[in-house]
Amino acid sequence: MSAVLDLTLDLIRRRSVTPDDAGCQAMLGERLGRVGFKVEHLRFGEVDNLWATHGDGGPLLVFLGHTDVVPTGPEADWRSPPFEPEIRDGLLYGRGAADMKGSVAAMAVALEQFVLAHPGHKGRVGFLMTSDEEGPTNLDGVRRVAAHFRETCERIDWCVVGEPSSKSRLGDLIRVGRRGSLSGTLDVHGVQGHVAYPEKAKNPIHALAPALAELTAERWDEGNADFPPTSFQVSNIHAGTGATNVIPGALQALINFRFSTASRADDLRARVHAVLDRHGVDYDLAWNLSGEPFLSLSGGVLRSTVVQVCRDLCGVEPEQSTGGGTSDGRFIAPLGAEVVELGPVNATIHKVDECVAVADLEKLPALYYAICERLLA
Repeated sequence: MSAVLDLTLDLIRRRSVTPDDAGCQAMLGERLGRVGFKVEHLRFGEVDNLWATHGDGGPLLVFLGHTDVVPTGPEADWRSPPFEPEIRDGLLYGRGAADMKGSVAAMAVALEQFVLAHPGHKGRVGFLMTSDEEGPTNLDGVRRVAAHFRETCERIDWCVVGEPSSKSRLGDLIRVGRRGSLSGTLDVHGVQGHVAYPEKAKNPIHALAPALAELTAERWDEGNADFPPTSFQVSNIHAGTGATNVIPGALQALINFRFSTASRADDLRARVHAVLDRHGVDYDLAWNLSGEPFLSLSGGVLRSTVVQVCRDLCGVEPEQSTGGGTSDGRFIAPLGAEVVELGPVNATIHKVDECVAVADLEKLPALYYAICERLLA
């Protein structure tokens, strides 16, 4: 059995549902410590974070990932138990196989091999893991580690995120940026009353409707060469008592922007408030900016290196995308780092019977190793 497959099996067996790391990072830290890495365990709140580095001075190349996984859903729906990894027809099944314990194992193995082959390598390599990537807030994971790095003046030059980026074959797509995410909880205030006496009530649904129509029709920006136009979505609206003859006294709506570098979060907030105010809506609106957009520019050292590695080792011309949701790269990019995401096929992530091709898993360490070698050997 290969080193990466053996390590992936070990990681999958650990029931590390957010924020429980289930011992994954202790095992990884001990393993990297044996080949000379300086290992730090950064625990904030209930979240475990692992920071391991090798080398002195010069540029810093970091491999970033997470040891936590999403819940399995009904385990009876799985063909085999989700935390008992099983190989069938060339595919490794188990929760986290693709997102992203396979990548975590591949990064660890690649780093072991790199420092053993190049003990006096240029610069530094780093391995950063969190147990709070899949959680709803991400307060004490990489977001908090990034704040710690600012306090300690730790500078990252390049960051490879092991998120499952590929579409149908390994290396066919890399993420070179991500859109920002700005969410809002909108509470509209009305006056409850009988539907037969609307003059004695104030319907928050009616009050919001014209403003909401304007917001959903708004063209927020035109995007740019690297990003599609900013999108505005309403993910939930709740109002009413459940009775047909009662005008509700309150409404709550959840809204979200996925925005590009063509817009700023402050401007989007201001435009929403302007629409609501213009329509005379009585409201409170609480905002949560979970991440700014980021982009690794074309021609950047890391981006160019990853593209060439995919060409040379996978035989594909990778699509260079900024699509998808968010990743922890959004917390590292503001430190000044060039960030690129490269990982296995993402077709089954978060699904029942999540899996990764064994052949892809066994090739992945070579890709990460080649990035290290081309940048720091």
